Amino acid sequence: MTGERSSINSTEPSIARVYDYLLGGKDNYAVDRAVGDVFKRDLPGSVAIAFANRAALTRAVREIVTTTGVRQFIDLGSGLPTADNVHQVAQRYAPESQVVYVDTDPQVLVHGRALLEENGRTRVVPVDVRDPEGVRTHPDTQALIDFDGRWRTDEEIESLLDGLEILAPGVVPASLWRPDEDGGPWSGDGERELTVWERLIAAGLARKP
Repeated sequence: MTGERSSINSTEPSIARVYDYLLGGKDNYAVDRAVGDVFKRDLPGSVAIAFANRAALTRAVREIVTTTGVRQFIDLGSGLPTADNVHQVAQRYAPESQVVYVDTDPQVLVHGRALLEENGRTRVVPVDVRDPEGVRTHPDTQALIDFDGRWRTDEEIESLLDGLEILAPGVVPASLWRPDEDGGPWSGDGERELTVWERLIAAGLARKP
């Protein structure tokens, strides 16, 4: 921790601290505020964009936790802690949620670990986001994230039904599994493009021969 603190350079701007400044935070220096003021002056929508971005993150995490079974998150390039961090939003609705924050900014690491030291379901991992394998194999990531809790392919789902007779039309996106023909929102006109969300849910029916 001491090494990380000593590596914080208050004479050069940090994008994490500039972003913190735009969000109204206090973890920034004069050099960061100077850069932030350039954004405010020349790009007057910068503050609104920063808040909109943060709010979208909050809504996305809330949507995931309240509508799916996902309880594991990796926040890449997490930046400095602010209100409603990923773990705070996720654990508000599902206390068992686990979150790994990834960043290399020394000040982010110091503040992140201070904020999360009493939360056993969070970790801060000092790995460059351009090194996905380093993120995945880091001991703190491995300790918290179960990479066997992932989406299954249709073939993998079919393998769970081994020994059974899979009825037509097989394992397909749920919206396409024997849709009604009454003209309702899920009717089988065969022309409507499936949404990303519809493609995430598969359905199938099998019987024992």
